[in-house]
Amino acid sequence: MAEQASDYHRGDMDISEQVATYDLMMGLTKWGSLAIAAVVLMLTLWFCTDSGFLGAVFGTLVLVVGGVLLLRGGKKAH
Repeated sequence: MAEQASDYHRGDMDISEQVATYDLMMGLTKWGSLAIAAVVLMLTLWFCTDSGFLGAVFGTLVLVVGGVLLLRGGKKAH
């Protein structure tokens, strides 16, 4: 069989839009997961333990500060 002619050449297309979309989706997933974890932790500590509201706030702040420190990343070279 003869090969089909094509205008597509592997590696020649600009993929900056796909990279931007991927980076946005990963960022939303990362920070959204931290927000959901913080809400679940706060509600669990507040209503299901004897720590009360202030204990729940303190535990949630520890989680959020630790999460921000771990999840924030430097600039990536593309």
